[in-house]
Amino acid sequence: MRPKVLVTRTILTEAIEYLKQYADVEIGAANRNLQENELLKAVGNKEGLYSLLVDRVDQEIMDAAPALKIIANCAVGFNNIDISYAKKRGILVTNTPGVLTDTTADLTWTLILSVARRIPMSERFTREGRFTGWELELFLGKDIHGKQLGIIGMGRIGKAVASRAAGFRMDIVYTDPIQLSSKEERELRLRYVSLDELLATSDIVTLHTNLTPETHHLLSSKEIKSMKRNAILVNTSRGPVVDEKALAEALKNKEIWGAGLDVYENEPKIEKKLFDLENVVLLPHIGSASHETRLKMAMTAATNLVQGLRGEKPDNLVT
Repeated sequence: MRPKVLVTRTILTEAIEYLKQYADVEIGAANRNLQENELLKAVGNKEGLYSLLVDRVDQEIMDAAPALKIIANCAVGFNNIDISYAKKRGILVTNTPGVLTDTTADLTWTLILSVARRIPMSERFTREGRFTGWELELFLGKDIHGKQLGIIGMGRIGKAVASRAAGFRMDIVYTDPIQLSSKEERELRLRYVSLDELLATSDIVTLHTNLTPETHHLLSSKEIKSMKRNAILVNTSRGPVVDEKALAEALKNKEIWGAGLDVYENEPKIEKKLFDLENVVLLPHIGSASHETRLKMAMTAATNLVQGLRGEKPDNLVT
């Protein structure tokens, strides 16, 4: 008998067709996310669950699926899944690391430049027909070249962001629980500093850290106020790493120059004060949103799922 699989929401066709070769596939919803009660009902007789970052898979969900063997999360992060309970139940959990590194690094630089050069405001101004000719002081932004870039979290994406800074002739500093080897530091032309020093001295601070109990609100009011008043903060990692209310207050009071956000503390809800501010660029969690990368993510998760259903060790097992 073929295993039964639940895919919580419609994904790219190529991944669905691949899964259908090995399992009976049920799609939870077409153009929306499943509600918790819907997921609870749909997962009941499934051996495989193909989840997205927005799907909360907790003990209750897993207990509703006694035959569940594997949860394949189509995301790098997996804080939406109760990993410890899955381990207790013997349920495999996988993610999709590596495939979105460069695309997310590209998006990080999009945000840095958009905030620094006030691109969204300038674009709206032009589209509204308000451009009447060149002016010396029209939408004055900030230079990026030659400035100090501070990277919090030096994993795959942090390194990719650092490598892109070379063309801007930037001084790059970073902080991470594990310092890189001196060889890697030389190759990437960066130096290790404490978080306090990074915040106090960097012109641009960009976050690329995992969400853990230790990194929740890593940047709150105290840390944000320690930044330079003309600094830019960018977050494409996890929303709860930044205290969103504290950031909104700092931006409102001009305690930092600007911010660019692709992730939020309580997604999809966003701190309302941010919408009234012109010195923040807000994106709808599109860090990995290129067709090529999202297809790689979808296929990686599908491959992980099939491997787990076959009794094989998946390529991207969360340990």
